[in-house]
Amino acid sequence: MYALIYDEHQIDQPLKKVISVHETRDEADIALENRKRELGRTVYECNTRIVWTDKNVSCGDSVGPREYDTWRAGERIPEGEQHDDSD
Repeated sequence: MYALIYDEHQIDQPLKKVISVHETRDEADIALENRKRELGRTVYECNTRIVWTDKNVSCGDSVGPREYDTWRAGERIPEGEQHDDSD
């Protein structure tokens, strides 16, 4: 399942809170856009991102680094997302 997680990118806090769960990436994208609009912020300012997890989670649960990934195994990754932003 896809989930929106709250992630402040703090190494000392590896558990991330699940904000919402979704069956498809498209549904998760819509939820992320709605969250951005409600908060009046960018994705980075919301500290929110979409992840894939095999773990059965609900809103309010926490997931650790080994329980989620940015992309589902076998999922087509958009061209611009395949390379790091660094030089």
